[in-house]
Amino acid sequence: MAETKTVAYHTLGCKLNFAETSTIARSLGDAGYKKVSFDVAADVYVINTCSVTENANRECRQIVRKALRNSPDAFVAVIGCYAQLKPEEIAAIDGVDLVLGASEKFNLDKYLASAGGVEGIRSTLNKALIHSCEINEVHEFVNSYSQAERTRAYLKVQDGCDYSCAFCTIPMARGESRSDSIENVVANAENLGKDGVKEIVLTGINIGDFGTVHATAGAGATATVGTTANSISNSNTIPTPSPSESFYQLISKLDQINSISRFRISSIEPNLLTKDIIEFVANSARFMPHFHIPLQSGSNKILRKMKRRYLKELYEERVAWIKELIPDCCIGVDVIVGFPGETEDDFMETFEFLKKLDISYLHVFTYSERDNTEAIKMSEVVPLTERKVRNRILRNLSEKKRRAFYQEHLNSSRPILFESENKDNTMFGFTDNYIKVVTKFDQSLSNEIIVSKLADINTGGLAIIEEPSLHLI
Repeated sequence: MAETKTVAYHTLGCKLNFAETSTIARSLGDAGYKKVSFDVAADVYVINTCSVTENANRECRQIVRKALRNSPDAFVAVIGCYAQLKPEEIAAIDGVDLVLGASEKFNLDKYLASAGGVEGIRSTLNKALIHSCEINEVHEFVNSYSQAERTRAYLKVQDGCDYSCAFCTIPMARGESRSDSIENVVANAENLGKDGVKEIVLTGINIGDFGTVHATAGAGATATVGTTANSISNSNTIPTPSPSESFYQLISKLDQINSISRFRISSIEPNLLTKDIIEFVANSARFMPHFHIPLQSGSNKILRKMKRRYLKELYEERVAWIKELIPDCCIGVDVIVGFPGETEDDFMETFEFLKKLDISYLHVFTYSERDNTEAIKMSEVVPLTERKVRNRILRNLSEKKRRAFYQEHLNSSRPILFESENKDNTMFGFTDNYIKVVTKFDQSLSNEIIVSKLADINTGGLAIIEEPSLHLI
């Protein structure tokens, strides 16, 4: 009887990457591979990369070295966004055996099964084997979702982006905007509910663009993939959505699924966040009062340079709509500091804009140069030291905003979904409006939704609940 091979995974970047890693892991599980921790010896290591990650090459090298320290003879496959953008660069990393780009990553199980398996791949060329394609050939949508301890699942509903922001490589790494069908998303959500999942986070690259259909992507379209004649076509695709399907229609259908208690909308562009969507969330029992809306800059001059599709006045309007209809809503914001041409006055304009906005927290990114973007050619480069100073200022503002938001809700009772992890005899959960809560570990609360009063904020900035008021719902 053949020995069962083991595989370990390391995922960089966004929730969408985690959904796709989980899908790839299930396909390898079906092929007979046993999943193990990345910190132990494994036969195969899979590294799912991110194009947004700063110093992606260095980070990838470090992760490869970590894998080979655990298992010097292991087979290493590097997949995903950075693998699509820089396949030759990754293939040159000592210890990498296989590099798979945007489409081919979903065929990892087939590559490991073909050509004599991992030994066959190594003996064929005696160097890393690359399978990728031109990104304009990527049209398919591959069904993906992740699960973690049954509590929360990331469900992919959309992929790719048709925007051309000056700083971004994602369209080059993932291709044009394309979507799942509403029918298939609903079926996936229902199946997750049957498996005991309480909360689903809808993920994608530009989810507000759900329903986009390109003329080049017909029903069940697949990409022509691979840089060699032995490329394996991807058959795990679904029919493209009807041109009449929209994100609003999607959430309306999902709201009817009784087996899922909670849905969250991941990051959504402000120009695509319509008043209809906000009103829908305000009136829904299942869609949580929580939005994450990229801003990137509070200076219209910089927004124009970034080629964003809105100005700060529209963003301010969206926040006002949300707070008018859902006063207790949590609002997260993405912002980039140090974009080329951002003067001290521009930065302070962003700071003052964010300071007065009724938002709950910030995700602050320091601008870093990316090959093949418009921004890399721009003059008026902001010194890295100054970028880091601006980052710290906004991170401090974020902590103040978060604490103020938590403070507003002390002594109120909120429904909390608790996670299963036992960390030093404590456990964490999130309220409906995304306040992170900590309490003493109690296995009976894992993956349960309870209502409890938020009593205090601890030194780590987490809300503490009054245990005597716990009750299940």
